[in-house]
Amino acid sequence: MDYIEAMATKTTRSRTASRPQPRGEDVRQKLLDAAIAVFGRYGFDGASTRMLAKAADVNLQAIPYYFGGKEGLYLAAADHITERIRVFAGPVGVKIRARLAAQQAGEALSPDEARALLIELLETMAHLMTNEESAAWARFIVAEQMEPTEAFERIYRNMMSRLMEAGRGLLGVILDEDPESEAVRLRAVALMGQILVFRVARAAVTRQLGWQEIGPREFSGIRELIRRAVDALSPAERRVEAS
Repeated sequence: MDYIEAMATKTTRSRTASRPQPRGEDVRQKLLDAAIAVFGRYGFDGASTRMLAKAADVNLQAIPYYFGGKEGLYLAAADHITERIRVFAGPVGVKIRARLAAQQAGEALSPDEARALLIELLETMAHLMTNEESAAWARFIVAEQMEPTEAFERIYRNMMSRLMEAGRGLLGVILDEDPESEAVRLRAVALMGQILVFRVARAAVTRQLGWQEIGPREFSGIRELIRRAVDALSPAERRVEAS
C-alpha cells in the first residue's frame, strides 16, 4: 500500500463517531485532512488534484466544488491548521492577553506572575509540539517557512504572531524591558524555538536523548527544561550583578 492509499484508508476510518455529519461537511473535512498531509509531504507543486482526491477518497470534482481549485484548498488547509492550533493554545493566549491588557490599565503584573504565565504558555506549546496530530501541520508549516506564500501570511497573522505577542509581553515584564524592542523580540524567538525543536527536529531529539517516544516520562523532562529556562530570565542589571 503506497502513501496515498494509506492516507485514503486512514481518512476513511477517521470519520466522526459521535454523530453522522452532513455529507458536504464530511467531504470537506476529508479533503482538508488529506490536503494537510499531502501538501506537507509533497509541497504545493508536487501535489496534484488527483493525488489529493485519492488521499481523501472523494471525487476529483469535489476540490473545485468546495474550494474552487487546488490553491483554494491549500489556503483552506492553512486556515484549518490555524484553527486547530487556536483551539489547543488559544485559551492560554486569551488569558495572557487579558492579563497584559489589565496591566496596561493599571493592574500591576509582577515578574513572578509573568513567569508562571510564560511557563503555562510554553508548556501548552510543548504539549502541542509533541502531540502526534501536529506532525502533519509541522511539515506544512515548515515548507511555508522555507518558501512563504499567502498561506504563511495567514498562519502567521492569525496564530503565530499572537502567541509571540503574548510571550513578548510577559518577557517585557520579567526582563523589565520594552516588549516591542528588538532585544525582547529576539529572546521570545529563541525561547519559543526551544519548544519548536521537539517537533521540527524530532528525529534528532529522540536520537540524541535515546528516547523511543515522547511520553509522560519524557515530557516531564521537557517541563523541567521550560521551568529552568524561565527561572533563568532576569533584568539586565541583575545579570550584570550576578556576573
